[in-house]
Amino acid sequence: MSTLLNKSWLLVPFLLVLSCTQSTNQSKSEGNREFFNGQDLAGWHIYNKGAAESKWKVADGELICDPTAPGEFGDIISDREYENFELEFEWKVKKGGNSGVFINVKEDSTYAATFATGLEMQLLDNANAEHRHQIDSTHWAGCLYSVECIGSNSKPNPFGEWNKGKIKQQNGTVTFWLNDRITFEDDVNSTAFKNKVANSNMKNYPAFGTFPKGKIAFQNHTDSVSFRNIRIQEL
Repeated sequence: MSTLLNKSWLLVPFLLVLSCTQSTNQSKSEGNREFFNGQDLAGWHIYNKGAAESKWKVADGELICDPTAPGEFGDIISDREYENFELEFEWKVKKGGNSGVFINVKEDSTYAATFATGLEMQLLDNANAEHRHQIDSTHWAGCLYSVECIGSNSKPNPFGEWNKGKIKQQNGTVTFWLNDRITFEDDVNSTAFKNKVANSNMKNYPAFGTFPKGKIAFQNHTDSVSFRNIRIQEL
């Protein structure tokens, strides 16, 4: 009997480790929600238009905006809101292509577009973009559109090639990465950041950047754009 007791005591540390491992894995699983299933538009809809037919489709695991497809133009937006999170995705555009990813979007008929409230990570073919974009570094790929940018790190791959994008928001600090380089980082609740907005073109949208959480949107800018490997982890 004493031998059995000794063996049972040896099992306790093992069971504790197993329990902790299962708890950790469960926690990670709960923090990682399926954001885009690669099969259909479940969990997504058109901003302020619900399930209206649009130019967005899913093919070969990619979320694609095809401007030649039937349906309405419009940004596609998540059904859920997010506050503290890490969002990863890959994107590509055609020659001269322009798109964006928005966070903290307030969906309401009061606001005609996602950019009236949401912070936009610009997606752009820098080399072949319109002249107005080429001469303004806050319009380059990876930047917080029209507000702030680490321009030296805006190095998108040539059009037609995939790029890596990442957005992290935690307790008011927002960071953008383009191909593993930080292209924007700031405390969006700070007075300094609000002053930057007040001195940018986004001052024309009073609700811009005022919501600490919101929906996430991908922009339909009348250009072709594709996304894949879209994942989100809530922090």
